[in-house]
Amino acid sequence: MRYAQGGGLTAERRAFRERLRMEAADRFVRGEETAVIARDLRVTTRSVQRWRKAWNENGLPSLASKGPASVPLLSDELFAVLERELDRGPVAHGWPDQTWTLSRIKTLIGRRFHKSYTVQGVAVLLKRHGWTCQVPARRAVERDEQAVAGWGKETWPQVEGCGRHATPGSSSRTRPASR
Repeated sequence: MRYAQGGGLTAERRAFRERLRMEAADRFVRGEETAVIARDLRVTTRSVQRWRKAWNENGLPSLASKGPASVPLLSDELFAVLERELDRGPVAHGWPDQTWTLSRIKTLIGRRFHKSYTVQGVAVLLKRHGWTCQVPARRAVERDEQAVAGWGKETWPQVEGCGRHATPGSSSRTRPASR
């Protein structure tokens, strides 16, 4: 299952899920049926079946939370070092311009910490620490709104004109208006 923040369950959510499993174990002792337990706890029947099997084989400890699914490769201390390296800028690390990309950060992590992340893993790491994609705060000073509007009215139709135009009776995803 994927989670919106890119990480696993929060500590609170893990504790909640563990309480559900412990409640199910109490009900296993009382001999309640799987379907009833699943309905009452609002979980799938398959989950209750897995819990019952683990409980039958290894008892109550098998239903305890095992903690987070994974531990980040970079600790908070190492991430602080990474932030300092990022503040130095890409040029200080050998790139020709002042643009940080996920690929460049991945390379920097590999060089500096000897840790291997995927590009997506770097995105998750940064997001987890509150970083966001860089978006220009304002438009360029040189932007000419009249030229942009003129281009949209004059140049774009010429560029677009090369393609096939929809005409009455041509194939379309929408039905023609009823007459």
